Amino acid sequence: MAKQMKHQQFQCCYKNWVAQQQLDLDELLQTLTNYPTDLDYLQLITKKIVSHFENYNNSRAELAKHDGPSFLAPSWGSTFENSFLWIGGCRPALMIRLVYALCGSHLNTHLEEFLEGIRHGNIGEISSLQLKRIDELHAKTIKEEDKLSSYMATLQEKIADEPLVLLASGCRGIGESSEGGVVDKTMDTHALDLYNVLLEADKLRMKTLKGILEFLTPLQAVEFLVAAKKLHLSLHEWSTRRDTRMGITQLLGSNNPSSSGDPPPPLPPPAET
Repeated sequence: MAKQMKHQQFQCCYKNWVAQQQLDLDELLQTLTNYPTDLDYLQLITKKIVSHFENYNNSRAELAKHDGPSFLAPSWGSTFENSFLWIGGCRPALMIRLVYALCGSHLNTHLEEFLEGIRHGNIGEISSLQLKRIDELHAKTIKEEDKLSSYMATLQEKIADEPLVLLASGCRGIGESSEGGVVDKTMDTHALDLYNVLLEADKLRMKTLKGILEFLTPLQAVEFLVAAKKLHLSLHEWSTRRDTRMGITQLLGSNNPSSSGDPPPPLPPPAET
């Protein structure tokens, strides 16, 4: 019963995060409309959004202690979203690729004005110095991603090592073993390893986000956050609809939250074990 309650908390944590993303997007859009030249307010809203991301990371880090694998292959996520997960979340370099895409998109849209010397101060007008710093961040991020990916591969390959492979080979029936305690201990050890690599991946995601925002102007930072929120929420909505259309939602008994729905209830208190 306690384990079931934990899993409900895992799902609730994600639902709350989706709802928070929508609230953040609404506030960011209002900021762009009402305070596009107020540098102090732009910086204030950016810090607020980053704090929400940090709070989410802290919440799920606390919950993931109980079952790290659930956050690497979440049952509450849509199948399409899950297929693109990198160690429980988005690949950090994806955020930098988003900056590149936004620069090109804005520049193409306002190319004629740009050539005429008209400036808007948005992300399409990123300077060569900003771009150089972002390129350097991109290179560092990819190196750190590769290290974590390599470590993750090592953990996955360890499944074929002793003692699980010997226990599986020697069992009379599939999944049966006279050494259930050894199986449980080994799987718990793997789960803890996965939890630790999840924490490192989340740290890299946060580090990359803060690095990007540090190199952007206040207005560019807000525009970037708007684009990032829209991408995440839109992909989530499209993926959820796809699962429903293909009958996957009913098949798995999934209860994926819609970004357009009402905010979920707050997290329940931790269950006693």
